[in-house]
Amino acid sequence: MTHRSNSAFSFFGPAICAAPFLALSALTACSETQGEQPYASAVLAQDPIMARALNDPLMTDPDLASRNQSNAVIAFHDSHPLPPLEANEDAASRAREAARLELLSGGQVESLPLPIESSDAASLGKFTRADDIIKAVGSRDDCIESMNDGLLWSTQMPETSAVMPHGMVQQAAGADTERCVVRVVRYHTPVSVNDALEYHFTKATREGFVVEHINAPEAQLRGEWRDENLAVHGREGPRGLTEIDVIHWIR
Repeated sequence: MTHRSNSAFSFFGPAICAAPFLALSALTACSETQGEQPYASAVLAQDPIMARALNDPLMTDPDLASRNQSNAVIAFHDSHPLPPLEANEDAASRAREAARLELLSGGQVESLPLPIESSDAASLGKFTRADDIIKAVGSRDDCIESMNDGLLWSTQMPETSAVMPHGMVQQAAGADTERCVVRVVRYHTPVSVNDALEYHFTKATREGFVVEHINAPEAQLRGEWRDENLAVHGREGPRGLTEIDVIHWIR
């Protein structure tokens, strides 16, 4: 089924806790809700999709009209998640531990193989459009017209290519039709590039993918299994974070 949307995001605003005719119990509930804001902020910090839904601006201000990319179906323009992910050792340790526990629940964590050189390996850091990324990794460029953007695509990745725990999704695009199944996701994580690639390598090899580890022009994995392909690229990102691109498609 093709996933299409007339807007980049829907907005679910907070309930207004003030009205002259409200019962005293309702006012009390509002007061309790306000007191829980620090906890809510902590939850949002680990749930990028919920954070974006609650914090993204309404599309009613003419000055913000360009944020609605309904006609730019594969452009990555909306790349400022709220709240920002912090790059520190505590955040990195939490992300590594969450990834380790997830992987151990399914078996042993695999170590990255020694990297190899490849003459046709690409660097994706300079690209901000899904179509450019797809062409660079040799994915289904015939599916570009069927694609649209939206962070919900990051929740529809195959388990093999799921975003690492505590990763903050920046951009996502995809297509899901009878002819085209493609996913492109870019996310940030506080862990190192090798930690992130090790996570994706373990997930992919468990599924049966044959995976190569390539060291230049940027660290990356390339995998194949039956009619599926996977590419994972990693590099230094903004604010001391690591930036990861995951592309998954069916040939």
